[in-house]
Amino acid sequence: MKNQDIYILAIESSCDDTSAAVMRNDSVLSNVVATQKIHEEYGGVVPELASRAHQQHIVPVIHQALAKANIDKNQLSAIAFTRGPGLLGSLLVGTSFAKSLSLGLGIPLIEVNHMQAHILAHFIKDEKSGQPEFPFLAMTISGGHTQIVLVRDYFKMEILGETLDDAVGEAFDKTAKIIGLPYPGGPLVDALAQKGNPRAFPFPKPKVKGLDFSFSGLKTSILYFIQKQTAEQPDFIEQFKEDICASIQYTIVSILMDKLKKAVKQTGIKRVAIGGGVSANSGIREALQHAEKEKGWTTYIPKFEYCTDNAAMIGIVGFLKYREGAFTDQRVSAKARYNIPDQ
Repeated sequence: MKNQDIYILAIESSCDDTSAAVMRNDSVLSNVVATQKIHEEYGGVVPELASRAHQQHIVPVIHQALAKANIDKNQLSAIAFTRGPGLLGSLLVGTSFAKSLSLGLGIPLIEVNHMQAHILAHFIKDEKSGQPEFPFLAMTISGGHTQIVLVRDYFKMEILGETLDDAVGEAFDKTAKIIGLPYPGGPLVDALAQKGNPRAFPFPKPKVKGLDFSFSGLKTSILYFIQKQTAEQPDFIEQFKEDICASIQYTIVSILMDKLKKAVKQTGIKRVAIGGGVSANSGIREALQHAEKEKGWTTYIPKFEYCTDNAAMIGIVGFLKYREGAFTDQRVSAKARYNIPDQ
């Protein structure tokens, strides 16, 4: 096995993106993502529509991934897929297809934890970015999760803190909705924030013990603030939209960084990595780079294509598990709730 290349076909279908990738060992040969636009008119992901769209996209996406990689399916060593966490209907599409393809080709099947994959995406071979040394701290920030994880090894991880209610991506999208921005609102808040004053409107930061997070109170305080201001000045949002977004982003990033600084202090580990869709946010990236200079941290920020949901991150976990012989069987089922320690 050491002298032979390992080819992994990876499938990701945890939410509203259908993705397939082909890995040759730890290198990406292809990484195809089909994004579902239908949810925009509903202001959020509709689970039933998501699962139907996955059924439409999965065959052409996998075909395209194999074609781009110039790989025949008979060359594949294993099939890796997202078992969870995520929307159950969406996960079932990817899980069922992976099981069927594995059975048809007579090759091993590898289940992957989606959140673990966001962390291990840092180990995809890339000449321009370094890979973190163990142990390191990882902050996974997405639409469904906000966690600080102590990473001792590829498959030895401990959650030190997590959100008690809303995830950070959800906080971005819901506050964006409050000020009238279309879904998904997080990237739009980020774009507008770069033109505004981050200290224009101070919002309260929740007091949560330890390394846990809470964003529901912040969301409520922003709602009440907007309601009060628009009652007094109907065009308030339009007049101050950039400052509002900058203030929201500044507050959310401050909450994340306060907890991360606390985690570094508690553990003494100054190697910090981020992952998940919100790691594409310019505010958190700048804050990390600032902490690297000011506090002597070594920070690891993923390439944009590995931030949002994609199959390449599933593929790298598949490769690492293949080397360990960590295969699953046809009895495996999708799990909507799937914690990182449950490996």
